Amino acid sequence: MPDEGANIQKELNPLANAERQFDEAAARLNLPEGLKEVIKRPRRATIVSLPVHMDDGSIRVFTGYRVQHSIVRGPAKGGIRYHPQVTLAEVSALAAWMTWKCAVVNIPFGGGKGGIACDPDRLSRGELERLTRRYAADLSDLFGPESDVPAPDVNTNDQVMAWIVDTYSMHERRTEYAVVTGKPLEVGGSAGRREATGRGVLLCVREACAHLKLPLRDARVAVQGFGNVGSVAADLMARDGAKIVAVSDVTGAIHDPAGLDVPALLAHVAKQRGVAGFPGARPLTGSIIEHDCDILVPAALENQITPENAPRVKARIVAEGANGPTTPDADKLLERKGIMVIPDILCNSGGVTVSYFEWVQNRMGLYWPEHEVNQRLEEIMVPAFRDVLAKSVEHGVSLRVAAFMVAIERVVKVIMLRGLYA
Repeated sequence: MPDEGANIQKELNPLANAERQFDEAAARLNLPEGLKEVIKRPRRATIVSLPVHMDDGSIRVFTGYRVQHSIVRGPAKGGIRYHPQVTLAEVSALAAWMTWKCAVVNIPFGGGKGGIACDPDRLSRGELERLTRRYAADLSDLFGPESDVPAPDVNTNDQVMAWIVDTYSMHERRTEYAVVTGKPLEVGGSAGRREATGRGVLLCVREACAHLKLPLRDARVAVQGFGNVGSVAADLMARDGAKIVAVSDVTGAIHDPAGLDVPALLAHVAKQRGVAGFPGARPLTGSIIEHDCDILVPAALENQITPENAPRVKARIVAEGANGPTTPDADKLLERKGIMVIPDILCNSGGVTVSYFEWVQNRMGLYWPEHEVNQRLEEIMVPAFRDVLAKSVEHGVSLRVAAFMVAIERVVKVIMLRGLYA
């Protein structure tokens, strides 16, 4: 009898999920086995021990990771996350997704990802800075504008990036802003970067709605994860006339069938640090994934839509603001229900696209106003969505498979042109 628990764990393994997604798309491209192995495996995985002086005088050793999945199209690109459950498998999966994400929007980066296994809520600001600087110093031989360019991710932010800029610059004996993206404006950041991922979600949702002939105005939207991505996406969709009927974060979940007052909710969250207790809204007792809505935006962590809850998803569109929120088996269930899933490697690629803009601006020393950044983002995201949709229609596959096919073809073409060094 099969081990049900083992099957569930395999289904929730992000690296196994990333490889399944790759394998399904690669099989349709009839790639040689050797070439598939070349582009499937990470080129480099690094594990570092990070000793840090704690405020109480003790020394604590943390574990850090950095995985470069591919650099054939350009420097490795990908965020750094601080979370107690960070593992090498998770970081490897996220690095692979970054390769495909950069390729699907056709920007000249490869894929990378990093992380430190820690709980930043239990660290003081000083401890967090010392941990960040130790990580940056230990990996300074990997990082660089031409080799590996980190960015913020879960539980990291522009301040963490500023510490990395300073640490790297001290080692290089020159100021180098292009070593990371997602920085404060005063330290070489780009206008529009904070809102970019959520704006990219909006642009993809607009295109999906147009294809399905579902008006975005008055469409009911549920957002899981009201952090940077989810809150910006909700705000922008509300400005387009959508009704944000339910939102959730770590403090709880709330709903209002008539539509939440998003500007007031944003002010509440800024003050109370969570959506719970927002005046006029009702607590949501059921799962937000299963909430009655037209558009569902999972913008939290991985593995939120599983075979357990996928049959109860009511949305017509699932716009993946998070990385890997839908497991492969759940993906198939949603596809059979006729639900359009806008895959993460396309839907949340607005952030890495504007990170690319930031890197370009740093390297040329010329900075664009926000309206120009937003316009350039739309000029990349909309054609990317249409490329994926065309591939989906041509081959009769889901948007996820189509997105991987588009991305893999672009990576393979570069490999074939460059050849294999021996």
